[in-house]
Amino acid sequence: MLCTCFNAVGFNWLASPAATELEMVVMDWLAHMLKLPASFMFSSGTAGGVGGGGGVIQNTTSEAIFTHSTFTKASRLAGICPSNVRSIPTSRDTDFALSPELLRKVVEADVESGLVPLYLCLTVGTTSTTAVDPLEPLAHVANDYNMWVHVDAAYGGSACICPEFRHYLNGVERVDSLSLSPHKWLLSYLDCCCLWVKRSDLLVNALSTNPEYLRNQPSDSDSVVDYKDWQLGTGRRFKSLRLWLVLRSYGVANIQSHIRSDVRMARMLEGFVKSDLRFEVVVPRKFALVCFRLKSFSRAEPSYVDSLNRKLLEWVNSTGRAYMSHTVVGGVYMLRFAVGATLTEERHVVAAWQLIKDGADAVLKVKGA
Repeated sequence: MLCTCFNAVGFNWLASPAATELEMVVMDWLAHMLKLPASFMFSSGTAGGVGGGGGVIQNTTSEAIFTHSTFTKASRLAGICPSNVRSIPTSRDTDFALSPELLRKVVEADVESGLVPLYLCLTVGTTSTTAVDPLEPLAHVANDYNMWVHVDAAYGGSACICPEFRHYLNGVERVDSLSLSPHKWLLSYLDCCCLWVKRSDLLVNALSTNPEYLRNQPSDSDSVVDYKDWQLGTGRRFKSLRLWLVLRSYGVANIQSHIRSDVRMARMLEGFVKSDLRFEVVVPRKFALVCFRLKSFSRAEPSYVDSLNRKLLEWVNSTGRAYMSHTVVGGVYMLRFAVGATLTEERHVVAAWQLIKDGADAVLKVKGA
């Protein structure tokens, strides 16, 4: 509401110095919380942060364009044929994380075919299963071919403010950019996607627009940051204010407590699933998402088992008392239970599990499984 009321037009520094400077400050704050290398921060860059490392608040991960399913759209805009975008398969053997060995094989094959590898997107907490790619060995492969390496940590990155999860970002010093969405797990709200880059000059050179009516002395002197040149659009809201309020209101310790509480409740749900012989955990839980499903005790066809899980999902969601989603990864249909709402307590997770068990009773009785 405050972001709207201020009605700041922060496309360049002169239009709203406070909006620009506060965004630079909170992006460095969050970078410190994540223990990112100094090369991603304004505070250790060149004068005013111009040309060096730093961060910008985008609307969503999709709009950051570096990643997500929208990358194919961005490739079309850049004149890159969609057939030149490689989606490298993952498997259950690696918990659906990307294999450095397979990446190297794919890149070598493309090079032999006369193609030039230029970009690699790694993920810390995939949408479907919260899989985590091993950053360091994958970045090593990409560095051998001078590829831009981006890390999509939209969801899982938030957990890395806790020391026990920080190892998922090991190797981040070898990448070029990283994005994280505080509206997913850091108590902010949509839209708030943080993007850090080591070399802001590359963004500015590609996206800068400087019509005469926007020219001014601070911008011409290259001593300030004009965020219009860090994004596709020009206009932008006072989005740093919402992140500043969260960080100042809760503090690091309380935000860490929120993350840990969600993980603890997800671990509890995972334990419930493992204790019921009718269910199986499909992918080991890393954060606050549990991927599980009903399993078959007989030699039923996979399609039959999938239908049981679809019915269970429909049954649970139709009650209006809880909501789950599903995904299909590696040909396996699974249910997804995410803990993350601000007011969720253990009693809610216990009640949800009882609801899931009741649904399983109803589905298996009808199916005669």
